[in-house]
Amino acid sequence: MHLMIVGAHCGDGELQAGAIAHKYAEAGYKVTFLHLTAGEKGAPPHLDTEVYRQQKIAEAEKAAAILGGMSITLSHRDAELEFTAELSKEVATIFRTEKPDFVITHWVNSMHPDHAICQKLVQDAWLKASLPGFELDGLPPHGIRRVFHSENWEDMEGYEPDIYVDVTESFDAYLEALSCYWFIMNSGSFRYYDYYKALGTTRGCLGRTQYAQTLQNSKGLHVRREGHIPGFQTT
Repeated sequence: MHLMIVGAHCGDGELQAGAIAHKYAEAGYKVTFLHLTAGEKGAPPHLDTEVYRQQKIAEAEKAAAILGGMSITLSHRDAELEFTAELSKEVATIFRTEKPDFVITHWVNSMHPDHAICQKLVQDAWLKASLPGFELDGLPPHGIRRVFHSENWEDMEGYEPDIYVDVTESFDAYLEALSCYWFIMNSGSFRYYDYYKALGTTRGCLGRTQYAQTLQNSKGLHVRREGHIPGFQTT
């Protein structure tokens, strides 16, 4: 089984679902972090954007290794993502090549345009990758079983988690992976490390465990179609 986490920038997927990734990697799943951009435009004053881009790619690879996965960073530029057929086909081709069973990405609403575009691209590529009549480099179609959304402080409008994942045993590795990123540990505009550490505790309280990360089903996919109320069979 293969879990793929798709983020707009290096660091997004790890912040949002890094502990979940580690939990599943420890259970034997293949885990891949796909970053549509490096997120290089937030370069610190002492680095130009290209140097920082390479630094973030290296940070992503180090963080992924700690979490038991691998990292793929595409060549698109931070703050310049656009929803295009070409980019959708690029992501769909990766889905056919890598064959993830389920994907975690951004929520549908965000104050950051790259985040909103990322999840839209994932949804569109999900369809394209599955269609037998859609030609993508001669690759056979691949159907992803589910796409989930995860929690990011910039994507909270309308985000209502319906899955709480116990990540208590993976939380130390999660924090170690976050510490690989310069921006998480040194940002002057947002206390990323403190926020996500506290969020894991808060979600753990609500999930009745020590630490948790949350997911939200794609719209409509939380609906259950059964012959009985779940947990209350009639026969």
